[in-house]
Order: sequence, then structure tokens, then C-alpha cells
Amino acid sequence: MIDRRFWESLRDQASGGVATEVADGSGKLINIDNGGTLTDICVMEGASVWRTKTLTTPYDLSKCLLDGLRKVSRSIYGQEDLPRLLRSTEYIRYSTTQGTNALVERKGPRLGLILGGGLKPQSLQMTPQARELFNDLVGDRVIDLDAASREAGDADVAVVRAVTTLTSSGANRLVIAFAGQERNDRESALKRTLLRKFPPHMLGAVPILYSHELVEDDDDARRTWTALFNAFLHPAMERFLYSAEHKLRAYHIRNPLLIFRNDGHSARVAKTIAMKTYSSGPRGGAEGARALAQHYAFKHLVSMDIGGTTTDIGEVTQVDGRCEVRARRRGEVEGVETSFPLCDVVSVGVGGSSIITVDAAGVKVGPESVGGAPGPACFGLGGKEATITDAFLSTGLLDSASYFGGELPIDPERARRAIAERVAGPLAVSEEQAALAMEQAWVAKIAASLKSFTPLTPETTLAAFGGAGPFVVCKVAEAAGISRVIIPGLAAVFSAFGVGFSDIAHQYEAPLSSLDADEFERCYASLIERARRGMAAENAELDQCRVSVTLRSTSDGEERLIPLQEPKLPPGLSAKARHSLAIEAVKPIAHATLNGYFGKSRVRAVSHAVRKVRFEDGWRDVPLYRVKEQPSGACADGPAVLEEEFFTCRIERNWGFEINAAGDVLLSRAVR
Repeated sequence: MIDRRFWESLRDQASGGVATEVADGSGKLINIDNGGTLTDICVMEGASVWRTKTLTTPYDLSKCLLDGLRKVSRSIYGQEDLPRLLRSTEYIRYSTTQGTNALVERKGPRLGLILGGGLKPQSLQMTPQARELFNDLVGDRVIDLDAASREAGDADVAVVRAVTTLTSSGANRLVIAFAGQERNDRESALKRTLLRKFPPHMLGAVPILYSHELVEDDDDARRTWTALFNAFLHPAMERFLYSAEHKLRAYHIRNPLLIFRNDGHSARVAKTIAMKTYSSGPRGGAEGARALAQHYAFKHLVSMDIGGTTTDIGEVTQVDGRCEVRARRRGEVEGVETSFPLCDVVSVGVGGSSIITVDAAGVKVGPESVGGAPGPACFGLGGKEATITDAFLSTGLLDSASYFGGELPIDPERARRAIAERVAGPLAVSEEQAALAMEQAWVAKIAASLKSFTPLTPETTLAAFGGAGPFVVCKVAEAAGISRVIIPGLAAVFSAFGVGFSDIAHQYEAPLSSLDADEFERCYASLIERARRGMAAENAELDQCRVSVTLRSTSDGEERLIPLQEPKLPPGLSAKARHSLAIEAVKPIAHATLNGYFGKSRVRAVSHAVRKVRFEDGWRDVPLYRVKEQPSGACADGPAVLEEEFFTCRIERNWGFEINAAGDVLLSRAVR
């Protein structure tokens, strides 16, 4: 029987009382966003925030992780003291694009696929994108077990032959997926057979993923694709994340490393599904954007996170006073629908390290990138290609002495040489004209991506972050028809900051075999026990968590999600539909908090220097405003340059800025 008092205690947690109790924390919080070019680190303790960046080391990702932590420890203590930093830390939350990059680059295991219950390879290739992905990830390593069983005359013989055939053809990881209402039972029976025939303790045993064990989803093709993606992403994520956790444990950290997921929550490495790490970095930026929109009451916020390789565009809208991140109930990976929710962020191949070339159509930006190694030509690390970073250095926006906090010297001569060879020469123009053409093409590509992503209105605010987001955001906004921009004070590490809004959470779902009270109670009790065990693995009791229960009803391909306020079946359910019960348990942990407001008091911004910068109409000596030198409410009009340790922004004519106590910058365009 369901313990009603237990249910009521869980329901009461959903009011948020626990979050207030936990929010104070008892140690530092470290958030890490591992990108393709740079790895960002944000450390929070109470009202104090420290942040830094380090170049990503693709040959050993744990190196840039520990390098960044050592670097930020110097900022905190005045000298490097990694053990002290880690011993004083409550939670480390980590986000990475490595799974995303592995899929983009097709660097993963050779998958084999066994289908049954009437599920055919053709049903997984209904679109050009799906056909291309299937060819890249599976190819001809697929067996129809129904046909194989008819041919062999024995299902056990057929499945043994199938596994042998696939592994002999090079498959080193298998996915098994059945269709139909009996899929769970048939996959489970097949698992028992394969455990007898191929026990895991034998040398050469191949990992096998059964689709029903990963996710409960009535759409057979979608569930199978989710299993394929997960199997492809799993090895690379497992190797790196367990290695990183092992190295951190050597410093006796309080709690296991938490992985930030694409659903906005976090969990320890051993409890994280590989598929949920896909696109988790952009989700961090989206969570930060939601916090910004909520704090400043923006009705429509479009976020633009420009890193070294990509521009990630997201959207936050206000619904009934609450800001929501644009997301898909069934997320897509490269145009193929998956079973899990995904934040709806589009990644465009344009960033600070995007290669800029010339072809028959003119100046081309990306999608190829030089990343952090070798990086733009001006880095002096062997790069020869021209990038927008080289262009902004040659036109005076960037200063070789202050770039990257003065820790990464950049060479104007190398930048000019790359521009001359790669862009000016092919265009038959001067280096200066070529740099302006590079900027125009870069701005145009980003602005076009913003406009195609969502309708932009007079109420739209553009949030610009990432190391390259603020560069020429006024020009991007003008091209997109936007008149208000916010640059967060932590813009350069904003996705890492956004990871700090996540809690520890797990979701569990199981089908209901019938619509009666006994079956509901059995399913509910089973899910509660799974949630209890899952949260215990996170060092949390279930009564410390917010618990929500949802009934999913599926009929004729249409899904209906029904939140349950009490533990019983709601009336009016169709016996012809398929139903499942889902439970989510969330343990609140300390979050970042936002402060600072605009328009409270306005004072003149302080400038102690001048920078010579090339604008569209020529070179100008303009005031240089350093963000850390400004009082709260500091205001000024363009043209000017605004500079922070890890970002630089060119303020155009007809634009003005205000900096508040939090260091957030509001840019406004004068109405003509």
C-alpha cells in the first residue's frame, strides 16, 4: 500500500523549502565548462566569484581541467594551492562538449545493431539526415533477427550467429532493439540467452546495450536511435570522466565529480547516461540566460554564446511570470529525433577561431576552426589561417598587452600576415580593407542565424557572452534589428556560471501493464525504491528531495503528460492508450545568485586611456573603459571600447552602456 504520509512529505518538498535550507552550502562550488578551444572555470563561495580560462588540451582533457583549477587557486589564495582549493569545495559540476565533438567528428566505436519484433533498418532511415547518420555509425553492421531466426529455425542459434557475424565484421559495441508491446520482455529474454552464451567474464566480451534499459519510449525508431547515440558516445565519455574523477579523488574531494547534463540537472559520473552529456555546454549557457531573464524581467531574451568554434543560440521567454528555456520534449541530434528532452539550442559554425577564407562567392566564415591549438595566427602557436581574432587585433580592437588577461601575448604582425595571404591577396584589396570585409562577413553570418532561429521583436533583448560574444555585438544587434543587449559580468565564463544553477536529479520511468489500482501501486512503489537507491548513490536521502510524479499516456503517436498531485490514477484514461509512470527526484544544492539592477543611479563612466580603433568610417581615438574600474551605474556613449579581463567590446556610435553593481552591462541603441 502507498504510505500517504510519505507521499505528502515528498509533495511538500516541491514547495522549495529544502532549497532554502541547502542554498547556504558549506564550501566552495566549482563549475567547469570544457569547450573545444577553451576550458572555463567559475568558483563561487557566498558572494565571492573567481573565474579563469585555460586552453583546452585535446590530447589529454584532464590536463586542462587540473591546469585550470591550479590557475584559479592562484587567484583565490595568491599562490597555487590545488589541494587546499579541492578540500574546501563542496561540489564540482562539470560540463563538456567532448561527446558532441566525438559525434560531429564520428570518432567513436564501430556499432553493431540487432533488430527484432518487426523493426527494420529502413524504419531508422526515413530522412536524408537519418540515412547519413546510419551509414556513418552502423553501415552494414545490422542484422534482422526475425529473418535470421526463420532461416536458422531456432532463435537462440540465430542470435549467437548474429553476434558472431557482427563482431567478426568489426563491431566492438552492440545495440539490441525490438519493436512492439512485448519489446521489454523479448529484449530481456534475449539478454538472458546472451549472458549464457557470451558471459561478461570471458575475454573478448562485447558491451551490449538493450534499448528498453536505456529509456521507456513507445516510438521504436526513436528509442533505437537514442540507444545508438548513447552507445557511440559512451566509450569516450567513460574514459575521460572516470580518469578525471580518479585524479580529483587523489585530492580527497568531499563529493564525487558531478556531470552537468543536457536536461539542466547534474549527477555523478557513475549515474550519468552518456547521451545526456550531448550539448550540455550550451545548456549551461541557457540556464544562465534564464536566470538573467528572470532577474531583469526580460520578456524575450535571445542568447548568443560565441566561443572559439561555434555560436550557440538559445531563447528564453516569459510565461505567466516565469522564464522558460526553449526546449524540445524529444530532442534532436543532427536532425534525428531522440527519446530524451533537449534544450533547443542551434550551434552555428562561427566563432573567434573560425577560419576565414575567400571563395567564388566572397568571404567565407567557418565552419572549420583552428580551435585553441594551433589557434589563430596571432597566437604564435603555429597557426597560419586568418580568423576574426586576427582581424580585430589588426584593426585595434584587441590589445596584445591585455588580451586574455595579459597571459596570452598575441602578435599583430602574424595577424596581418595571415590576413594578407588568406584574404587580402585573393580579394585584391589592402589588409585593412580585408579585415573590414572579414568583420562584415562574420557579423552577417551571426545576425542571419539569429533571425532564422526565432522572430525578433521590439521586446527582444540579446544576451552576448562567451569570449567572442561581446566583440562587435552592437553591429550584430543592428544587423538583426535588436536595440537592447546585455553582457553579463561573467560573460567570458557564462556557460560555466550557468552550470551553477543545476541541482542533483534523477528520473525513472516504467510502463503500466494495466489501468488498475494494484498495478499503479506496484509500479509506483518500484519507482520510488529506484529513486531512493539512486539518490542514496548521490549521498542524499529521498526526503531531502523534491519528488514529482507524471503519468504519460500515448495514443496514435500523440503523447499527453499528466502531473499527479496524489498517488492514484486520474479518471478518464483510455484503455486503448499505452501508459507509463515517471518519477523525478531532485536534491537542491547551492545555486549562484544574481544581484544588481539598472537605472537606479547613473554616474559618468571613468576612462583613463584611449585606444585607436578602426570603425567603418575610419580610424578613431576613442575612450577605453575598463569594467573593473567603473562605479555602479557607470554610463557612457559610443564610440568607445569596453574591456574586461577576458572580453572586449566595441561600442558603436548611437549606442550607450550602463554598468551595474554586479558588473553586468546593458547596451542600448538610441532611437533615431
